[in-house]
Amino acid sequence: MECVKEYQLKNVSSHCSISEMDDYDLSKLLDKPDKPRLNIERQRSFDERSLSELSVGLSRALDTYETAYSPGRSALDTPASSARNSFDPHPMVAEAWEALRRSLVYFRDQPVGTIAAYDHASEEVLNYDQVFVRDFVPSALAFLMNGEPEIVKNFLLKTLQLQGWEKRIDRFKLGEGAMPASFKVLHDPVRKTDSIVADFGESAIGRVAPVDSGFWWIILLRAYTKSTGDLTLAETPECQKGMRLILTLCLSEGFDTFPTLLCADGCSMIDRRMGIYGYPIEIQALFFMALRSALVMLKHDAEGEEFIERIVKRLHALSFHMRNYFWLDFQQLNDIYRYKTEEYSHTAVNKFNVIPDSIPDWVFDFMPTRGGYFIGNVSPARMDMRWFALGNCVAILSCLATTEQASAIMDLIEARWEELVGEMPLKICYPAIESHEWRIVTGCDPKNTRWSYHNGGSWPVLLWLLTAACIKTGRPQIARRAIDLAESRLLKDSWPEYYDGKLGRYIGKQARKYQTWSIAGYLVAKMMLEDPSHLGMISLEEDKQMKPLIKRSSSWTY
Repeated sequence: MECVKEYQLKNVSSHCSISEMDDYDLSKLLDKPDKPRLNIERQRSFDERSLSELSVGLSRALDTYETAYSPGRSALDTPASSARNSFDPHPMVAEAWEALRRSLVYFRDQPVGTIAAYDHASEEVLNYDQVFVRDFVPSALAFLMNGEPEIVKNFLLKTLQLQGWEKRIDRFKLGEGAMPASFKVLHDPVRKTDSIVADFGESAIGRVAPVDSGFWWIILLRAYTKSTGDLTLAETPECQKGMRLILTLCLSEGFDTFPTLLCADGCSMIDRRMGIYGYPIEIQALFFMALRSALVMLKHDAEGEEFIERIVKRLHALSFHMRNYFWLDFQQLNDIYRYKTEEYSHTAVNKFNVIPDSIPDWVFDFMPTRGGYFIGNVSPARMDMRWFALGNCVAILSCLATTEQASAIMDLIEARWEELVGEMPLKICYPAIESHEWRIVTGCDPKNTRWSYHNGGSWPVLLWLLTAACIKTGRPQIARRAIDLAESRLLKDSWPEYYDGKLGRYIGKQARKYQTWSIAGYLVAKMMLEDPSHLGMISLEEDKQMKPLIKRSSSWTY
């Protein structure tokens, strides 16, 4: 390829390697003359609404949220000294940066991502030596916060190029906008060439394509733009087209009567069968956040305007649906407990014909009188009332949760600290499924035994999402407490992928050591707590036009 403007990509099956990548040279894209960067004054970039509630003594003025950006710092100074926040340095920080840099992957001498884990002690490499889209996000945020945006730009361009590949799995062609789950760089020392192999789901366990990759890509593109103040990357025809292709996939109209996105088990961070088929909270929250992120980056040209109109309509419908039907608090639980069934017509209160006897016993004791959360799934005759950490944190950051709901989620975490945090942040879901239900739901998956891996395991990477949600809701003390717990174990345990047990006391039985996103998640949490202005790159303001539909408890009797 001679010119970026043409962006002609070779049609190949996704399982093939493009040797030497003759049709595409990353350096040509990176060397493309940029427009002058915007000279934006450094501003604080977290919601002004949270400032009065912060207990860390932040007194600097905040300007308009959407115009803020947060340039980075040096590795050694981040996040060491910040007397104004009483933020003490920790020896783990330097160790974490060293470990993160060891995980860097290079394509033609350009850094393009980080591998999933750098565990040389493990006999099986599997796919942990690949660059995963979802795994790279906390690494990308760490580099952006540290003033190293080039690797993030390289990654965005590389995955955008991979999006253009023809994707076939068992003779079936995937949607044009699908982003890869991961890619691997192959170095040929004899020929001195590099090539890339991408996985769109055909190599994954369960052969499930990642739905979340495209959403994380859009969210990361906005984070890059917010952090650097450089609009030129998002405004390129290639990035605009990439966003439109992703949006085409998820905004298509069909038979579904819900504005939520129908997804298979294993299509997100929970990438093995865990009974989340249907409308999992993680995907809906990421969907909402990606739509809002795309809305501010799409150009107002003929093609962009069409998508902007569709996004606005979908956001209104999606926010109404999620805030009403996915929300659970004490009042709502009591309403469902008293539901009548077999109701017909649009006047029905029990819209999905949920049988009260299907409510699991554990939720009655788990639900505090103050607090609430978005449940795992809603579908005809079935409510998955499990707590899922990523979906609830993203709901706060994207403002899918109203101000009242965001506070209620934090109230729940404080009230149920032992169950959701325990001795290592943070439970990916709660509670674990076991016995006969485990056999049915997971297909007897030996990795997803109770309180392990995705079945109630504790994942240190979620620390950055918890910290971001805490800062946004004015509860930094919760994040401090969680970070203290992580610092007592993570380095000593060699940065495990996950922990096992009800309290997260034990290193996961199959957990990789030196898991990159465990390392990056810790760094992002530390830097964000030291300088909350960093929150602006990953958090969105409340849309004033999208008026909250719930004023008290969000009851289904609305």
